[in-house]
Amino acid sequence: MIRHLLPALLALLPLPAVAAPMLITADRVWDGEAMHAGWQVLVDDGRIMAVGPNLASPADAQRIALPGQTLLPGFIEGHSHLLLHPYDKVPWDAQVLKESEAYRVARAVVHAKATLLAGFTTVRDLGTEGAGNADVGLKRAINEGHVPGPRMVIATRALVAPGSYAPKNDAWAVPQGAEEADGPNLVSAVRRQIGAGADVVKLYGDYRWRPGEGSRPTYSQAEIAAAVAASHDAGRQVAVHANTAEAMRRASAAGVEVIEHGCEGDAATFALMAKNKTVLCPTLAAGDAIARYRGWNGQEPAPADVQQDRAAFQLAMKAGVPICMGGDVGVYEHGTNAREMLLMAKAGMANAAVLTAATAGNARYFGLSDRGRVAPGLLADLVAVTGDPVADLAAVTRVRFVMKGGAVVRAD
Repeated sequence: MIRHLLPALLALLPLPAVAAPMLITADRVWDGEAMHAGWQVLVDDGRIMAVGPNLASPADAQRIALPGQTLLPGFIEGHSHLLLHPYDKVPWDAQVLKESEAYRVARAVVHAKATLLAGFTTVRDLGTEGAGNADVGLKRAINEGHVPGPRMVIATRALVAPGSYAPKNDAWAVPQGAEEADGPNLVSAVRRQIGAGADVVKLYGDYRWRPGEGSRPTYSQAEIAAAVAASHDAGRQVAVHANTAEAMRRASAAGVEVIEHGCEGDAATFALMAKNKTVLCPTLAAGDAIARYRGWNGQEPAPADVQQDRAAFQLAMKAGVPICMGGDVGVYEHGTNAREMLLMAKAGMANAAVLTAATAGNARYFGLSDRGRVAPGLLADLVAVTGDPVADLAAVTRVRFVMKGGAVVRAD
């Protein structure tokens, strides 16, 4: 009897609303690589259906006019930590040691919303920094629509060589900001993190062994190569934190996809990265923020560390290294992700190249073939800003409209 009644009962249930197609018109459209005046974008069922001038659209299409604005692909943040908050408010050690995972997740929900409303519809989140696998749950909650936030590419706990990371304490063992593993155990840890939900594997290729020391390589060439092989077998990319030229060389030679930071890279190292097509994620905004926390007022000449970051970035561009847009946000305020874009331009990258890095470039480098461009068939992740960001890159801070998967999440 129940079996026969079920179709009738289901017919009485309210059906989910089917969104009408949307025709979006802006002054211009940045497609991820070039600007087009007079283009329109037709969106339906969460995807971009058509782009170009004078599009034919269904009669029931909702029309969205964005006068004076530029429509772009949703920005992709290349290096974030949604489970951290700015170090000038609470130092990193205190966050790892004194804040519960539940408290940090609650704050991360707020960070995720701020990130999305700033036009960043995807983030590559490179480690929970002591919050276990909390990014797995945050990503699921966003994907299921329980909380607003960007699409997440996550690294779970990240991996460090024993004794190399932090916090440090001479009196007793303290919780670490990443999982410790080396030798044969490193491959096991890679597999364990992937099994727990990691979309990308992150290694710390160098670090400061003791406070006050400079960074030194922490993993051997063989260890990195073994971790890369295990990651690639599982279809995962590898990101390596590396500041020293030697750690960068080892990472590039091992076949990692992206090197994070790279502030001590030299011409030879960047030439190797260009040859191997190893991407650099420069994180200029993190160094800039830390310098300001230490008292720098932003005026030139900049502190030595900031100048070193800029010089390495310029060497990498000169060598032809692929460069992604990622600022290590979490060191500074979530939702101000565009800070990195402005600093890239200030350090010498053309505005159009910065826009590509934050959209089509990051999508290509991270293997995200369904986003990063305004093109038919791709996800309808879109952002509109006031003005023309090719002429004035500061326009990326003037976000007025955000769409994720065809749903409007911001419309000023």
